[in-house]
Amino acid sequence: MIKFSLRCADGHDFESWFQSTEAFDTLKAGGHLVCAVCGGTDVEKAVMAPRLGTARAPVQEGKAGPLSAPASPAEQALAALKAHVEANSDYVGMEFAREARAIHEGTAPERPIYGEARTEEARRLIEDGVPVAPLPFRPGRKSN
Repeated sequence: MIKFSLRCADGHDFESWFQSTEAFDTLKAGGHLVCAVCGGTDVEKAVMAPRLGTARAPVQEGKAGPLSAPASPAEQALAALKAHVEANSDYVGMEFAREARAIHEGTAPERPIYGEARTEEARRLIEDGVPVAPLPFRPGRKSN
């Protein structure tokens, strides 16, 4: 696996993992690369700096080092949105479709909720006029 820094035609920077350089080239040629910020399809590899570690301080994935770039404004905004949703809404897990419908019909107390739904369940909610929207992140907590 290889992680590439990418940039879209609108100047949005983001990263993505690929099986190989050839896999990146195949996806790009097929028009399957999409900007993680705006959805644009004109995506190129950005200039990348190598990630080097020393015997004293090896690079650990997911941990910022002294040479790490700060999070982009888009990443910061997404993190803030996720924190706001998780702090101000009830996580209802896979019961999202049932709970959203009950709130819409007035049989459950009105409150902000978030959770997970199958594509067909979400489609039915939208068709029935239940106000729902997909979130651009996965919930940070799961219920068993």
